[in-house]
Amino acid sequence: MRITWLGHSAFRVEFDGHALLIDPFLTGNPGFNGDHAAVTAGISHILITHGHGDHVGDTIAIAKETGATVVTNYELCMWLASQGVAKVDPMNTGGTTDQGGFTVTLVRADHSAGMGEAGVAVPLGFPNGLIVKAKGQPTLYHFGDTDIFSDMGLIAELHQPRIGLVPIGDRFTMGAEVAALAVKRYFDFDAVLPCHYASFPPLAANADAFVTAMQGHKTRVHTPKSGEAVEL
Repeated sequence: MRITWLGHSAFRVEFDGHALLIDPFLTGNPGFNGDHAAVTAGISHILITHGHGDHVGDTIAIAKETGATVVTNYELCMWLASQGVAKVDPMNTGGTTDQGGFTVTLVRADHSAGMGEAGVAVPLGFPNGLIVKAKGQPTLYHFGDTDIFSDMGLIAELHQPRIGLVPIGDRFTMGAEVAALAVKRYFDFDAVLPCHYASFPPLAANADAFVTAMQGHKTRVHTPKSGEAVEL
């Protein structure tokens, strides 16, 4: 599995001939310095954790350009369809869908969801984490935006993820030390990649505190620069 961090919480994930984007916030993302065409080349799916602008990002434009299927919660799917996205596959928390070669499961996240229209916040379903499973590949868990919660233990028991994409930026998600506690207490990851940091001034400027909090633990921490790929 090849995972490329695109800044903030955006990732490109490639395995077995599949290419997907998660939370493709590219335009306006200070952490993204890559080539838009290269990042979106060959993608078949866009997975979205929740309905905030820094996670929905460029979904509408990318879906129209590529014909990719968007997978997310029902309310956000219906809103995206109203904006001209042709292929949506709506879900809700706890559900699993077969995307042809891999499955996606939506799990709980402790956050909020909604985007402003004409000064009014429009609710767009519940926030989620994403579980991606494919035969012969390590199970991937993108936490979405969340705080720690004890039911992470159930997510670990049910899905046994091996790779974690973990928000560490604080203020809008758990901070570095709490994120490290979540990883160490509830999961048996082979590798984790921190995210949701180093993009906007209110967030943590780097992953140093997370790396320090994870020292001595068997889980390997990868902190690629934006645009760098990690092979797992």
